[in-house]
Amino acid sequence: MKRRLIAVGTVAAAALVLAGCAGTSAPASTSTSTEDGAPATVSIALWDLQKTPEFTALITAFQKANPNITIQPVDIPSVNYEDKITTMLAGGDSTDIITVKNLTDFGGYMQKQQFQKVDDVIAALPKDKIPATEQYKYKGAYYAAPYRQDFHVLYYNKDLFKAAGVEDPDNLTWDEFAAAAKKLTTGDGASKTYGAYIHTWNSMVQGYAAAQQDKPYDKADYSWMSDQYDVTLEMQKAGSTMDWATANSTKTGYANMFETGKAAMVPMGTWLIAPLLADKKAGTTSVNWGIAPVPQRKAGGKITTMGGPTGFAINKNAKNAAAAKKFLEFAAGPEGAEAVAGAGIVPAYHSDEITKAYFALEGMPQDALSKKAFAPDTIRADGPTGPDAAAMGGVLKQEHELIMTGSKSVDDGLAEMADRVKNEVLQQ
Repeated sequence: MKRRLIAVGTVAAAALVLAGCAGTSAPASTSTSTEDGAPATVSIALWDLQKTPEFTALITAFQKANPNITIQPVDIPSVNYEDKITTMLAGGDSTDIITVKNLTDFGGYMQKQQFQKVDDVIAALPKDKIPATEQYKYKGAYYAAPYRQDFHVLYYNKDLFKAAGVEDPDNLTWDEFAAAAKKLTTGDGASKTYGAYIHTWNSMVQGYAAAQQDKPYDKADYSWMSDQYDVTLEMQKAGSTMDWATANSTKTGYANMFETGKAAMVPMGTWLIAPLLADKKAGTTSVNWGIAPVPQRKAGGKITTMGGPTGFAINKNAKNAAAAKKFLEFAAGPEGAEAVAGAGIVPAYHSDEITKAYFALEGMPQDALSKKAFAPDTIRADGPTGPDAAAMGGVLKQEHELIMTGSKSVDDGLAEMADRVKNEVLQQ
């Protein structure tokens, strides 16, 4: 999962007391905060500071509330963030806080035992308002605290729906989604508008199937994915969504497809909201948009979607763990949520007040369906988790590509997927 992040409001990066050095590990602090009020400098590894609004918002808000603690960013380009962090941690780097992009990465870090326990941080938080905390639990203990929680919704172009005489996509099943996409598809060639755009990531098929059926990835049986593949491939065949091979070879962007009116519907994560708000404000898109719950397997039930948290963990070699814990508690709690929401990002902390503040952002749709989409009943992981997540994800991605290009049938691809995971990853 890759996220395009653009600032919605203006939060000056100059407000940071210290600027981090790009791609370099922070030096050990000369002071340690072991008591309330003691000065400390806490280093935090993050990515693309100038382009990622919530980091600046969080750091600025935290330093205002905790003037004795200076946050020193270690800014790493997002394209190689995971590789850089892996190298840093393997080399004994002492950067205090590590930003954890996704649960796949978290599983790898835990396998190598590279983080400190943060049970005391989690105990101080209102866990009923931060359900994502449980996804950072490993062998009975907590090793990270979430500050944002993205999940998938269905973005739709209100003007294209109205022009086609199609009702707003409320409570759609996947079959109804496919039928609506056919009605919304118009034109051909360069002037074609697709009824839907389904991005190339394997999670856009496998993730929905797993989340909405509550299926595990580590059982080496993926026959339960077949229905989702059938719907997606039939849409490709009907021409109501761009075929996978074209989208992949042309590096088609989901945001561009939606903002330019080339797709009437795009199922995608809530991270797309911030760029939409920013681009509307800048005048680079005129799309009249709304969001709806993602389509479901059956009509009339509760809304289940997929997503995952982004969080902060404390390096086992951290020099300022006590002060770092203060930052984690702040970022995951209500004050951090307010800062994150103000930057156009969905916080991990949920409350009516935070949701109200989020929808008060300039450009946010105000209709009831959009607000309904913001409150799914269940959010499950958008991919494999645990120590074997990376290796398993690699196999699932490779077989997905073969299925989507027609190189393998759905049944053969899923059978090969199961066989490879069993033998190459689980070694059963």
